[in-house]
Amino acid sequence: MLQQVNGHRSSCDTRSKECLREDLQEFLGREGPLHQLDDLTKVNPVTLETVLRCLQARYMADTFYTNAGCTLVALNPFKPVPQLYSLELMREYHTAPQPQKLKPHIFTVGEQTYRNVKSLIEPVNQSIVVSGESGAGKTWTSRCLMKFYAVVAASPTYKESHKIAERIEQRILNSNPVMEAFGNACTLRNNNSSRFGKFIQLQLNRAQQMTGAAVQTYLLEKTRVACQASSERNFHIFYQICKGASAEERLQWHLPEGAAFSWLPNQERALEEDCFEETREAMLHLGIDTSTQNNIFQVLAGLLHLGNIQFADSEDEAQPCQPMDDAKREDKGSVRTSALLLQLPEDPLLETLRIRTIRAGRQQQVFRKPCSQAECDTRRDCLAKLVYAQLFDWLVLVINSSICADPSSWTTFIGLLDVYGFESFPDNSLEQLCINYANEKLQQHFVAHYLRAQQEEYTVEGLEWSFVSYQDNQTCLDLIEGSPISICSLINEECRLNRPSSAAQLQTRIESALAGSPCLGHNKLSPEPSFIVVHYAGPVRYHTAGLVEKNKDPVPPELTRLLHQSQDPLLKVLFPPDPEEKSQEEPSGHSRTPALTVVSKFKASLEQLLQVLQSTTPHYIRCIKPNSQGLAQTFLREEVLSQLEACGLVETIHISAAGFPIRVSHQNFVERYELLRMLCPRTSLSPQNPSPAEGCSERSPHSKETVLQPLLQDILHALPALPRAAAISDGPAEPTPAPVHCGRTKVFMTDCMLQLLEHGRAQVLERCARHIQGGWRRHQLRKLERQRRAAVLIQAAIRSWLTRKHVQRLHMAATVIKHAWQKWRIRMAFLASEELDGVEEKHLSQASLSQSSFPLPQARTRLLGAIIHLWPLGLVLANTAVGVHSFQRKLVVRACLQLPTSSPSSCSVQTAQQKQAGVASIRARPQGSIKFHCRKSPLRYADICPEPSPYSVTGFNQILLE
Repeated sequence: MLQQVNGHRSSCDTRSKECLREDLQEFLGREGPLHQLDDLTKVNPVTLETVLRCLQARYMADTFYTNAGCTLVALNPFKPVPQLYSLELMREYHTAPQPQKLKPHIFTVGEQTYRNVKSLIEPVNQSIVVSGESGAGKTWTSRCLMKFYAVVAASPTYKESHKIAERIEQRILNSNPVMEAFGNACTLRNNNSSRFGKFIQLQLNRAQQMTGAAVQTYLLEKTRVACQASSERNFHIFYQICKGASAEERLQWHLPEGAAFSWLPNQERALEEDCFEETREAMLHLGIDTSTQNNIFQVLAGLLHLGNIQFADSEDEAQPCQPMDDAKREDKGSVRTSALLLQLPEDPLLETLRIRTIRAGRQQQVFRKPCSQAECDTRRDCLAKLVYAQLFDWLVLVINSSICADPSSWTTFIGLLDVYGFESFPDNSLEQLCINYANEKLQQHFVAHYLRAQQEEYTVEGLEWSFVSYQDNQTCLDLIEGSPISICSLINEECRLNRPSSAAQLQTRIESALAGSPCLGHNKLSPEPSFIVVHYAGPVRYHTAGLVEKNKDPVPPELTRLLHQSQDPLLKVLFPPDPEEKSQEEPSGHSRTPALTVVSKFKASLEQLLQVLQSTTPHYIRCIKPNSQGLAQTFLREEVLSQLEACGLVETIHISAAGFPIRVSHQNFVERYELLRMLCPRTSLSPQNPSPAEGCSERSPHSKETVLQPLLQDILHALPALPRAAAISDGPAEPTPAPVHCGRTKVFMTDCMLQLLEHGRAQVLERCARHIQGGWRRHQLRKLERQRRAAVLIQAAIRSWLTRKHVQRLHMAATVIKHAWQKWRIRMAFLASEELDGVEEKHLSQASLSQSSFPLPQARTRLLGAIIHLWPLGLVLANTAVGVHSFQRKLVVRACLQLPTSSPSSCSVQTAQQKQAGVASIRARPQGSIKFHCRKSPLRYADICPEPSPYSVTGFNQILLE
């Protein structure tokens, strides 16, 4: 093992060097499987040469992502690979049980951060630091990660919620083209270089669904508006306007075809980023309507015309410089057009650019001094930078208001840090110094969080560990930002001094005050004043000319007052009138507080960013640029080797291979993995069983630790059963991972061991869930059986009760019917008998009276008698069976006609009533059974037969005697 102190390489003997060389030759001789190594920690031995060969083999095989311990190495393919970032591949990594077993990808890092948020293991918030040189693919990586999170974290079940999530996702994704159009530009190394830093905070609710986002920007390179290096371009949005505007818009914005602008070099160069319609559509989705967009583009066109204003040096210092347009044209050309587009008064605009206002004396007397040609150009550039910087900040506010969620609606976040990469140009100034300073801070964050902190923690926890050497950039940071004297402090001090600054004087001060720093270099052969800083990625020479002025970033108050006079709606929003402006100008210069410099503001924002990163769980993606020409399938070993050395990738691989990236406190470990004790019963534990945590260090005799120790030991004794359980469930078992190391306060393990623990915990939870489900199903079945029996008893009782009630109602109805029938029959019989007796007596009495009082004719008397005596005969003949041998017919005929039974002429009837003399009365009791059937009787209560007979006849009383 390497016995080493930070920053110094250990010396090895000759034998170890020979062994290392043999291993290296053996490894490099295996050309076949090089591209199959997904993790550089599997490379043996780990050297720059072996890592370089492995990355080259994978790059030539179109495999652009490789794991390097805790870091993902991303090689820029410099060609479109659409299948590598498809939606199907995103869902595959999101739904995979173990994404680490899939091929390395940025989606693996994205899914790991998303699952860490869901697991709620402290710290819950996650961050991804995307670093690398300019042109290495950081912006593309951040864009793909945002799309991945928008897909996997915006899938609610309800339709309305799904529409809201889609709208949020679309707005978050549309913020990218707008920010890139206004903040990215084409540089020597990258066609789409970010000229600002941004930290995107993706906000998630308790259900891990994306509810919004927030964008924080750092140090926009606003000097690019007015100054572009050779072979570089201005911001993309200016080229989009000139190439994508319609004929009507060109006429409105005074942008004719083929117009030349001083601030728009290399217009003939066509780039993929020059898509005006995409930018306009994205702005529309973010809530910026068409009229506001036209207002923005009109202001930008005014800035382009402002850049065409050129001043001629005045021969008389008392006279202001004249625009060069005036000597050639009658009109004022660019001045008038710029004033028209910015809606500024033309004369005050020209006066503000040419004349400086000075306040002096206790009474603050105002003096007007004409500016030189250089000062006029500086004021013109300052006006353009001021307007563009305010416009960019306003766009960020609009984007945040459109995509940011209410603080109460989100609980966690995933941060994406996309900052400008390390830069080294032929002419480097304050912008490159701040950019490289930010990269140094991020590299220090990686070193402090991973390389140094982990190794120191191993020693504190009592683990046997030998330090691995790594490149620490703390010395370089002390040179840039150290206290009390550093480059930043000296530049700020020059800004506070009330004297003109000299580039040579600043160089002399830096070299003399910081001569003892090993990271400060000298270049005595340089014709221009400069100093060299040896960064972690290489030395960079910075020119001191203009450094102090850029750090001051002075804005003449005349320019601000001029912009307050603008009638443009957008400029009124960007530069609202300040009522306290006059009160701020009254105090003298001695009592005025010093203004914050660019370096001071950038340093404060960078410290705030690092505090946010330190409160999260960081993940690192190292973007590597295979070549500086941007060619596909071209792998330049020298350039890649310098990047690998700069980012300390080999040291990272060493520590990742030998270290334990997972560290969990005893309390959290016991709370999460106490279930694993079920895999190994306590009765089977014995002193002979090998513990995976042999040689645990001594622990402090606290009561809490004393309680946790038995539980911790039980869990550790159950770990040998995990590979067997995994082999049973998942097939053949993989090699047993490194043992778990138990420190004084924490448990250390590898990623493989963590996966095994989680797998075992999932198995125990599944087993418990099965037991719970079995008990619940058994309880449900028993409950259903009891309910079924109770239902049967209830149904039987209800049926018996209903039957009894029905029978009771039938009995009651039958009784009522019986009583009513008996009563009715008795009543009918009584009424029939009473009526018959009354009719008979009435007829007899009437006949006797009529005969006695009114003598009728003899024929009439006989007819009435026949009717009275023979009316039953008609009834009998009509209702009895027709036949000669009918007994009833003969009997009634004889009775009604009062024929003698012994008459020889009568028909002999063989009946039981042959000896009967006759029927004396209709009410006479017959000898046999007699039934009375009443049909349509003249009696009121005699009609009881429901069916009429075809032989029925009318009469006084239709009574059938049988």
